[in-house]
Amino acid sequence: MKAATLNFDTLSRLKADALLLFKKGIEAVNGYKVVKDAMRLDGDVLTVVAQGKLKQLQLSQFKRIHLIGVGKASVAMARAAKEVLGERVHSSFIVTKYHHMQDAPSELRIVQSAHPIPDENSYKHAREMFRLCNEAKEEDLIINVVSGGASSLLCFPAGEITLEDKRFTTSLLLKSGATIEEINTVRKHLSKIKGGQLARAAFPATMLTLILSDVIGDDLGTIASGITSPDPTTFFDAYRVIEKYRLEKLLPDSVLSRLHRGMEGKIAETPKADDECFKHIHNIVVGSNRIALKTIEDHAKQLGYEAGILTDELKGEAREIAKNFANRAKRLVKSKTKACLIAGGETSVTVVGHGKGGRNTEMALAAAIALDGIPNIAFLSASTDGTDGETDTAGAIADGSTLARAKNLGLIASEHLQNNDSYNFFKLVGDLVVTGATNTNVMDIQIVLVDTTL
Repeated sequence: MKAATLNFDTLSRLKADALLLFKKGIEAVNGYKVVKDAMRLDGDVLTVVAQGKLKQLQLSQFKRIHLIGVGKASVAMARAAKEVLGERVHSSFIVTKYHHMQDAPSELRIVQSAHPIPDENSYKHAREMFRLCNEAKEEDLIINVVSGGASSLLCFPAGEITLEDKRFTTSLLLKSGATIEEINTVRKHLSKIKGGQLARAAFPATMLTLILSDVIGDDLGTIASGITSPDPTTFFDAYRVIEKYRLEKLLPDSVLSRLHRGMEGKIAETPKADDECFKHIHNIVVGSNRIALKTIEDHAKQLGYEAGILTDELKGEAREIAKNFANRAKRLVKSKTKACLIAGGETSVTVVGHGKGGRNTEMALAAAIALDGIPNIAFLSASTDGTDGETDTAGAIADGSTLARAKNLGLIASEHLQNNDSYNFFKLVGDLVVTGATNTNVMDIQIVLVDTTL
C-alpha cells in the first residue's frame, strides 16, 4: 500500500491510526491470501473451504483444468490458484483492469480492459472468455476466480446493442444514483455473458468459481453481474430501474427495444435457478467486506479504542450518510472516550455537477463540512480496490480542521460539494488516500475515530 498524500496536523495520530486500520483491513482480504487460504490439494483431491462452505473435487475425474478469471483482483487470485494446482493447469485466461498487473505470473495468460466504462478490449475479451467456456467439454474442469469490476471488464452486448450503446447506458446508470444491484439488473439483460449466461456457455463442463465479494450481502447474482449464478431478475425488473431514474428518453433505441422485446416474451430470459446449466456449477465466496471490518475492529482494540462494527451493508446517498457519521461522532465527543466506529458497503452519488470525484471523497467532503471546527475526530472513507469512481485515489480523510485549511487555500467546501468536485478539493488540501491497485475489492470502508483524551 503506497503512502497516502496527507498533510498531518494536530490530529495526525488519529489520521495515522485511521490509515493503519484501513491498511490492515485490505490486507485481510487480499485476493492472493483469500484464495490460498481457501484451497488445499491433497493428492488428487482439491478441497475449498471458505466462510462455512466446503467443496471437494476429485481432479483425476477431469481430463483438463482451465483457469480463468475476471476482476480487479483476479491476477492475485489466479496466482494463488496456479500455485496450488501447479502443472495441472492446461490453459488460462485472466482479464483484469489496466494497471492491475503487479506480480502477474508469466505462465498465465493475462489481458487488460477498462473500468468502470467498458472499452473495445472489454468486448474483445468477453467474446474470448465466452468462446473458451463454450468449447469446454463435459470432462473439463474450469476454475474461475472472480472479483469486482467484472461487469465492465467483460462486455458482450446482446442483439443489436453496440459497444457504444452499452458504454453510454452504463455511464447514465452510474451517474443516476442507482445502486449496484439496480445497475447490474439492467446490465444482465443487455448482455450475452452476464446473468448466468457464462455458466450456460460452459455447460456441461464443471466450473468452480471462487468469488471475492464486492456487493452488499454477498449476493451471487449481483457480484460480477452474476456471470455464473442464476439470475432472479427479469426484463421487467430492468425496465423498472430505467423508469425509476427517468432514463427512458435518454437511452439508445437499441437498449429500449431489447428491454421491450424481452418484456413481450420475444427474447429469452436469463437462466434461472432451475436451469440445467447450473448442475455442475459451484460458487464459493472466499472473501468479503465483513472480513475486512472484523480485522479493523480487532486492530482498533489493540490500539486502545472501544471499537464496533456498525454495518457491512451501508448504502444510500454518500453525502447524507456522512452527516449520520458526523452526528454519531459529535455525540461521542461529549464524553471522555476513545472510540472507533467501523462500517462498510457501497453508497451512491447522484451527479448534478461537473466536477471530479467518487462516492468516498464525496462522503469525506460532506463529513468535513459537518465536522467543521470540532476537534478530536477523524473520518476516513475509502474503496478497498484503491479506485474511487474514475479517479486515481481510494478516498480521503477529513477532520475538524479540514475546512479551515481549505479556506487558507481559497477553497469553499460547499461549492465543491455542490459541483461533485470532491477529488479536486482533497487533492488541493492534501488529504487524499492514495493506495494504487490493492489486489482486492470488497466495496468501501468507513472509519470514524474519536479521542477526547488527547
